[in-house]
Amino acid sequence: MRCASWNVNGIRAVLKKEIVPWQVLGDNDVICLQETKAQPEQLPTAVVTPPDWHGHWHSAEKKGYASVAIFTREKPDEVVVGLGQQEFDAEGRVLAVRFGKQVIVSAYFPNSQDQGRRLAYKLDFCASMEKYLAKWKRKKCQVLLAGDYNIAHQPIDLARPKPNEKNAGYLPEERAWFSRYLKLGYRDVFRERNPELAGAYTWWSYRAGARGRNVGWRLDYTSTSADLGEAVRAVQHHPDILGSDHCPISVEWKDL
Repeated sequence: MRCASWNVNGIRAVLKKEIVPWQVLGDNDVICLQETKAQPEQLPTAVVTPPDWHGHWHSAEKKGYASVAIFTREKPDEVVVGLGQQEFDAEGRVLAVRFGKQVIVSAYFPNSQDQGRRLAYKLDFCASMEKYLAKWKRKKCQVLLAGDYNIAHQPIDLARPKPNEKNAGYLPEERAWFSRYLKLGYRDVFRERNPELAGAYTWWSYRAGARGRNVGWRLDYTSTSADLGEAVRAVQHHPDILGSDHCPISVEWKDL
């Protein structure tokens, strides 16, 4: 199975650029989108459910904010909307599809914001995500958590670690949570396969030509439960696909 994940920073904005996610990523079985910034009723039917795809949406109550979606070639056995906690689900941050014992989650983690104004909210979200994934594991499911974590875990994951030590996405508390997450047995499969690969970023500021100079951050991940990690064949970034300040990432695994 192949799954791609992409923070599109507005599905309508991407489509206006004539970049269609389910076309440019069409060689995947599942496409997870984050920050779609739209509710289904604001979109044409061909966007909500594109031809040859099943569309699944979890949108924020506030229009034009956050929100996630998943497109699947096959109809899932189950679709689960949200974490089951209103404080997070009101922002449309988590959506999951299940095929048999495999679960794919599209997640848009909160930004801790300047001076850590939303750090407590983000860490609460991270703790809730741990509990949510643990429920799937208790059901003997293999899990892929795909999305924008809004965290650069290690110095190698951003171009300028030292000047960003007090900035959102690289705060000690955020990085410590990511380390904790991996110690629980989840696997950052991209970094496992590329332990010393610098410059492998997924987000670049629109300012000062950052993308052209590759001054970026790795904020997007396809992490897996330990069992699914054993089946991963390939994991990639796709910086050549434009349209957003993030690039898509993808992972492929063999049937278990």
